[in-house]
Amino acid sequence: MFQQNIELVFYKKHLKNSIDKSTVVPKAYLFDTGKKEWTSFSKYPIKGGTGLDLYLHADKKLSSDPPKKGFLEYLSDPKNPVPYAEGVFETLDFLPDYMSDDQRFVTHRKDVLTFQTEELKNDITFIGEIKVSLKFSTSGTDADFFVKLIDGYPQNEPNSPYTPVGIKLAGYHQMVRSEIMRAKFRNSFSSPEPIVPNLKTNLDFRLQDVYHTFKKGHRIIIQVQSSAFPLFDINPQKFVNNIYKAKESDFQKATIKYSAKVKYP
Repeated sequence: MFQQNIELVFYKKHLKNSIDKSTVVPKAYLFDTGKKEWTSFSKYPIKGGTGLDLYLHADKKLSSDPPKKGFLEYLSDPKNPVPYAEGVFETLDFLPDYMSDDQRFVTHRKDVLTFQTEELKNDITFIGEIKVSLKFSTSGTDADFFVKLIDGYPQNEPNSPYTPVGIKLAGYHQMVRSEIMRAKFRNSFSSPEPIVPNLKTNLDFRLQDVYHTFKKGHRIIIQVQSSAFPLFDINPQKFVNNIYKAKESDFQKATIKYSAKVKYP
């Protein structure tokens, strides 16, 4: 579909001028990773959408209701990092299809927090930029935050003819978008700053653009963790200006506490 209806038409119009001038080439084609279908747009970014703030609650719920007082915490250990894919612990094991892996493989870990909405009563489409706004503290002087937006499938979801062998879509956790942010760069990428231990700190960053429909009966899920090894290098959790000069003694355990919200403008 992409080659015949998008790429070929674009090249014919702009390189060869061999199609009718009345043929409209949209400003953008986007693939809805939830509905699994292409959509054309005459303008992008689009306007007129409804913003949504999703808050992480201390009881692991994800909702648009502002959270009450409380916090969540975990112990982040550089010697026991969270793997970015199931069964992967070495750089030689890099899996190019890690983004399609079922994210349930880390839900049992105490250093991964998973928040989810109730089952959706209607389809919800996310299109555009997602912003993460964290409020955290740590016993260390630096920390990583790896945030994942996940589509939680219902337990009765049947496999499709295209489902890979060994995958079951019942209860499947599809990673929609993810991004990592090293907190020492929270104010500047050129001038890193240490964190004051146990002081509430703000960290805002972008979770990449998205076009995904969470279908009725699915759940919106957010996972937060402080490592995704070896896709990303391990943060010592002690501030070092140059990570390549970190000593073994710099790698320390840290207790991380926070509340957060994910904002979709």
